[in-house]
Amino acid sequence: MLIVEDLHSFYSTAEILRGVNLEVQDGECVVMLGRNGMGKTSLVRSIAGTAPPAIASGGVSWNEEHLESLSSHEVARRGIGLVPQGRHIFGSLTVEENLTVAKRNGDDPGWDLDRVYGFFGRLAERRTQLGSSLSGGEQQMLAIGRALMTNPELLLMDEPSEGLAPQVVGQVREVVEELKRENLSIFLVEQNLGFALRTADRIYILGENGVIVWEGTPAELDGDDQAKRTHLGI
Repeated sequence: MLIVEDLHSFYSTAEILRGVNLEVQDGECVVMLGRNGMGKTSLVRSIAGTAPPAIASGGVSWNEEHLESLSSHEVARRGIGLVPQGRHIFGSLTVEENLTVAKRNGDDPGWDLDRVYGFFGRLAERRTQLGSSLSGGEQQMLAIGRALMTNPELLLMDEPSEGLAPQVVGQVREVVEELKRENLSIFLVEQNLGFALRTADRIYILGENGVIVWEGTPAELDGDDQAKRTHLGI
């Protein structure tokens, strides 16, 4: 469904991604691991069409349509949802307003308020509270729910476990696993190896100079101590 081919992206004159190749198939959860500063967020932004960075060469295609020249809202309309790093919910809006503002019109109702509240019972309890009053874990659930309200076929998730307590990270992992059972395609970037090993169907590692230095299954990575030590510092 998603194919990234020989992608080179820049911030001004600095090249961040150098010839990245990856794919996400229908119903698959693919995780991109890497240490801080390797370009993981830049990769998500390049796919989602948010600036910066700027794509200099290479391609991003979704269901055989090229996305490189499209704006972020045009990418979203094609069925790609984004859960950004840092969540970026609207603190001055209520939980319900955060969700309804993201609703994508269409003939297929897909994800609506009732379905999101059924999926995230905590959000249903907090529906009238301002986004700024939620805990970090609740804000992460709201960011995921907001992305689901766009009825995506592919969900991009940027560091969903960042800054969360271990118990809350477990809850987010359970959400990802449930979305996999819903057959939603997921591309997720992370630093948390345990999170990746438990959720991914396939794993890539983005190394220095913005190149992919490893790819394989969770089982293969779990058994590759050299790769974990060299590329992840573990």
